[in-house]
Amino acid sequence: MASWDLLHEGKLHKAEQLCRQFMQQNPQHIDGMRVLAEIATRHGVLEDAEFLLESAVEFEPEHRQARIDYVQILSKRQRFQRAVDEAKALLDQAPDNPQLQSLYAIQCMQLGDYESALTLFDKILDRVPNDPVTNVSKGHALKTGGRSEDAITAYRTALKSQPFYCDAWYSLANLKVYQFDDDELSSMQALDDNPHLGGQDRVYLQFALGKAFEDRKDYEQSFHHYAKGNAIKKNQLQYKAEGTTQECDDQITACTRQVFERETGHTAPDPIFILGLPRAGSTLLEQILSSHSMVDGTLELPNVLSISGKLRRLGQREGNHKYPFNLADLSAEQLATLGEEYIRDTQVHRMGAPFFIDKMPNNFRHIGLIKLMLPNAKVIDARRDPMSCCFSGFKQLFAEGQMFSYDQEDIAQYYLDYVRLMDHWDEVIPGYVLRVQHEDVVADLETQVRRMLDFCGLPFEDACLEFHKTERNVRTPSSEQVRQPIFSTALEQWKHYEPWLGPLKARLGPDWVAQD
Repeated sequence: MASWDLLHEGKLHKAEQLCRQFMQQNPQHIDGMRVLAEIATRHGVLEDAEFLLESAVEFEPEHRQARIDYVQILSKRQRFQRAVDEAKALLDQAPDNPQLQSLYAIQCMQLGDYESALTLFDKILDRVPNDPVTNVSKGHALKTGGRSEDAITAYRTALKSQPFYCDAWYSLANLKVYQFDDDELSSMQALDDNPHLGGQDRVYLQFALGKAFEDRKDYEQSFHHYAKGNAIKKNQLQYKAEGTTQECDDQITACTRQVFERETGHTAPDPIFILGLPRAGSTLLEQILSSHSMVDGTLELPNVLSISGKLRRLGQREGNHKYPFNLADLSAEQLATLGEEYIRDTQVHRMGAPFFIDKMPNNFRHIGLIKLMLPNAKVIDARRDPMSCCFSGFKQLFAEGQMFSYDQEDIAQYYLDYVRLMDHWDEVIPGYVLRVQHEDVVADLETQVRRMLDFCGLPFEDACLEFHKTERNVRTPSSEQVRQPIFSTALEQWKHYEPWLGPLKARLGPDWVAQD
């Protein structure tokens, strides 16, 4: 289809126009539906992409590529169990197919089954030992399990076979503790001059170069590459800061004190929500709390976002209030059912402890829903100095989501909206949220650990102070850092880049910047 060519050239609007014209005459054309799903994905409209691919699979169940696309969109929407089931069904049809082995292995990783994933990756590499994609995927699994040296070997193996596979360069940079040598830097700089490098590879390369120059304390060059990578990434997305601001406005207007005066929800005290902005120290808090014998660490669970999406769709029906205004319309029984659904569906991530952590940062936008459906849950707001938090997000390339983070003004506005909404929760449900400042954790670990444990109703355990010794899988960008004792070196890292952070400082405003 000509639409695919336009899509690969980045001409999304033309590709969509052409495809929709074609689909008017061929409404069940599978590849046409795949094109529209890919366009929806690039625009961040994942729900539409899932609907299109689910329909394609129903129309033509034997279309393997449509089913692969469907697994991938389920994963992007963080519907991990469904993605695993679909990938397993595909693999069962062709158990020796390396592509399907890799697909299933990656989905296993999403559910924390890294041993199965590594076994499958090794099977693939027995047949195609130099495959860069598989070596990078294997590296990710090894990194998550704390085997950083083995991960480095896997990433380097990928680069030996394909030096322009920039995901591998970025994966080395994203280890945080890895430093590029001069030959590696020269190789990356040579790639930077390559006009044939694809858009996503160029994004990976810019963030890797930013890290390489940061380690060399060449902050001007480092910022140049971080800014370039962010600009390319932002151009690939369709993020509008006003949409987030409006969403927070709606939460503030809808979730009044009166909404929370009735008794509602499922009484289970099991969940501990750690939320806030990415790069604000939430992984550190999770590692501390999951070192406790009564707490399971899990993942950034999608379940609250999924439930809010269900309520959003309910609000789109004629005669219904839209979400979050429809929270006030839900009965105590309906809210209890939502809470029970959350507890049931998150069970797959737990390992038997009475409490578990949900570390999805974006849940701060749905604390009203959490309070109504799980009134006995604990909520911890991981907060960090605004300049440190925003800049740390700006120089991080996120695997999925966080579309606000690729522009200084967007990330500043997101921080302001977040603080404004958190202030509202403090006002209408006082005491429900515990705020933990990252800088306070660094300055006095034991005081903050005891404070969190008291809030969660847990007895003190020394293991929480020795969190870096806890063996568990950590999937966030901070995975290597939380396996080390706390150091204060990163607290004012942004100041090295201050000459180029004018837009961030201006949007935050003098009151916030003055805190530094």
